[in-house]
Amino acid sequence: MITLVVTIVTFIALYLYNTRTFKYWEKKGVKHDKPVAFFGNNKDGVLLRKSKVQITEELYNKYPDEKVVGFFRGTRPELIIRDPKLVKRVLVSDFGSFYNRGFVPNKDVIEPVLRNLFSAEGDLWKMLRIRMSPTFTSGKLKVMFPLIVERAEKLQSRIFKLASNENSIDVKELIARYATDFIGSCGFGLDSDSLNDENSDFRKLGRKIFAPGPIDAVVAVLKDMFPVLCKDLKFFYRLEAEAKELAQNIQKARNYQPIGRNDYVDMMLAIKNQGNVEIESIEKTKPDGKPELVSIQFDDDIFMAQLMVFFAAGFETSSSSSAMTLHLLAYHPEEQAKVQEDIDRVLVKYNNKLSFDAVKEMTYLEMAFKESMRIFPPLGYVSRRCSKNYTFEDLGFTIDEGINVMIPIQGLHMDPKYWDNPEEYRPERFHPDNEHKDIYLPFGNGPRNCVGSRLGLMQAMTGLAAVLSKFTVKPAPESRLRPILDPKSEIAQGIVGGLPLIFYERNPRT
Repeated sequence: MITLVVTIVTFIALYLYNTRTFKYWEKKGVKHDKPVAFFGNNKDGVLLRKSKVQITEELYNKYPDEKVVGFFRGTRPELIIRDPKLVKRVLVSDFGSFYNRGFVPNKDVIEPVLRNLFSAEGDLWKMLRIRMSPTFTSGKLKVMFPLIVERAEKLQSRIFKLASNENSIDVKELIARYATDFIGSCGFGLDSDSLNDENSDFRKLGRKIFAPGPIDAVVAVLKDMFPVLCKDLKFFYRLEAEAKELAQNIQKARNYQPIGRNDYVDMMLAIKNQGNVEIESIEKTKPDGKPELVSIQFDDDIFMAQLMVFFAAGFETSSSSSAMTLHLLAYHPEEQAKVQEDIDRVLVKYNNKLSFDAVKEMTYLEMAFKESMRIFPPLGYVSRRCSKNYTFEDLGFTIDEGINVMIPIQGLHMDPKYWDNPEEYRPERFHPDNEHKDIYLPFGNGPRNCVGSRLGLMQAMTGLAAVLSKFTVKPAPESRLRPILDPKSEIAQGIVGGLPLIFYERNPRT
């Protein structure tokens, strides 16, 4: 009898704990689906039936007349922003209230791998952004470009070998290897050969980052359902030891000093050797309202975290977008012909050699690439955590500090209110005369936009130009125009079954 009473009391206590926040959006007059105990509105996410992108896009489409939609991730209220003007406020004009991404449940307990430019919070993020932005200037891109071309030519050679029998090739895996080799060379000064060695250490690392296992999924779910109780669980536990070893080996190979390559590692070593970095705080102010000066040490964990984010961002975003571009061009041969004509026209001017200036002139190729990122943005959403109480004055309610705000990029990119026949693949949408600034967000917007977007664009376009100048792509028998999305995807969108295509060698250009 006592056992039964204890069980009932425990269940009631858990139920009350898990429903204590469920009136949050109702009190503020924000429309939302009815939450259920233990899951909130995230049952499909907890059961790994849908990814965050899919759930966010569904709610975006379900409430077409609302500017915002409420959501409960377990017990945690979140707000989905549907209106482009409000999106711009959150990401740009009112950035001071939304400078955190919200990936760190407790800033006092931060996984070492999360101390990177993408997921870092507050002052650490500001220091990293200030110090790392100079790495991605046009001048630095020109210096890196010969290394990009070298990898693109290896990509051509690999396809010549694979395409000789006209079998299907998983272009997602192929471009991922190209991206891996580029990152190894341009970022780390390592000559990896993932294109020819599918078991290379770098390629294995890429698979580990973007192939979450069952334990990772369970950890993610527990953090969503019980963020306070599970704050000490590490999502990236499986990478931490390997990442630290890689970072130490790279530093040791350079004797812990820049060696004049002017690459990503050189820049980080230079910052690390400066000792403490002093900046004006984004989090703390003096009594007179001016920002305090804070000192941050660029230690080994931060060094390691930057290596991982450079690898992850360069690997996943550009490779998935490049692969999707080839996939969509295979299904739209008339657009593929226009892209190839554009590439051929430019290459003739440059003695049939890829160069920085040549790739910059391939405007139709860039339009095709941007349209692919509209249909399938690598990051289907971005999030921001409210750093102080914030009032949406025109909507008449205030959200509390700590509330996560979701920007549904996939939903905005496919909304017929902003795009004519959004399901159609139409590169002309991105003619230089057209403007889509507030509704086209593959790299985010505002101070926390993607710092390496120009490098990613250049890497992707060079690889695409190298491929399409020599080959025509067509769907394989097993291809699907709309690939199956991986419901276990956490941040970047994943695809089940790859993107199989058939490559045909083109006739030599005249």
